Amino acid sequence: MRSAPVRAIGLQVNGDHFDIECDPRTTLLDALRDHLGLTGSKKGCDRGQCGACTVLVDDRRVVSCLMLAVSAQNRRITTIEGIDEVPSGATMQQAFVDHDGFQCGFCTPGQICSAVGMLDEAKHGWPSSATADVSEPHNGVLDDDEIRERLSGNICRCGAYVNILAAVRSVAGDVAAGEEKS
Repeated sequence: MRSAPVRAIGLQVNGDHFDIECDPRTTLLDALRDHLGLTGSKKGCDRGQCGACTVLVDDRRVVSCLMLAVSAQNRRITTIEGIDEVPSGATMQQAFVDHDGFQCGFCTPGQICSAVGMLDEAKHGWPSSATADVSEPHNGVLDDDEIRERLSGNICRCGAYVNILAAVRSVAGDVAAGEEKS
């Protein structure tokens, strides 16, 4: 049996550059956790269904268990460990604490990264399936239905959705009002 090929790749993670050697089939999640020791992103389902591994790649939400690490080269990766450096990141983390938006905490890193990415998407006018008129840019105002729909890819096994919604709603209101505190 032949050993798997190894490839040298460079990743830009949380503002730092890292050179690693890995099998070209290594997922971004495994590269972050196993090669860089960034264990905040969790391996839940390993099928892209639970959202526990959500990170930001070039400010867009990605389930890192479905993205190959080689595909993330030359792209800006933000994990929960660096989320406080992006707009609304620190504010979102504090809102999760203030609103008790977690129970076991397993899904929390993915929930926070997803919420931060979602706020940016709404700010840029991206509609969701809950948006009244998807033919027009979204107005940036996020009601509970919009937040729920936009975060529907992130599963909380404990059922802390009410508190997660309250946390995201509090930050979404600040962002819409232009009062973001990062």
